Amino acid sequence: MIAYRPATPADAAEVSAVATRAYVETFEGLYRQGDLDAFLPAAFGPAGLQGHLSHPAYTVQVATDRDAIVGFAKLGPVVFPGDWPAGAIELHQLYVVGSHLGAGIGPALMDWALATARGRGCTEMLLSVYVDNHRAKRFYARRGFVDIGRFDFRVGSTVDEDRLMRLVL
Repeated sequence: MIAYRPATPADAAEVSAVATRAYVETFEGLYRQGDLDAFLPAAFGPAGLQGHLSHPAYTVQVATDRDAIVGFAKLGPVVFPGDWPAGAIELHQLYVVGSHLGAGIGPALMDWALATARGRGCTEMLLSVYVDNHRAKRFYARRGFVDIGRFDFRVGSTVDEDRLMRLVL
């Protein structure tokens, strides 16, 4: 049975491992190993995701199956370049490991993210999604997110086109 709870700093290593697994599963074959070797520790290690678990500006909710983390969502300040309203929040990650895709975890984590943002009085939510991640783009569009432009996302030496999406809350 899937359960949901707030992440704690004690979850850092497991959440990082889940993020790495989900990222590699989703983008397998897209990046050179050297690019992944540079990106993954920076994004999901102590200076990134792991450190955010104890940072007050970020909130992370995990999904567990028999006490093992199988997905998570992370909310925090908007880091995209631009002039965003004070009430904007960013959905930095919503990841589910491949073995649990289709089990309703993504929708439940999105419900949590939207309820949390609205509960904080946020006025809009922003996120970026890889241009060819059609499954994710359809998921966000069904929730009302609209494409508002291009965002260049760097993975090691590779620069990918992401689509920046926004939902007015």
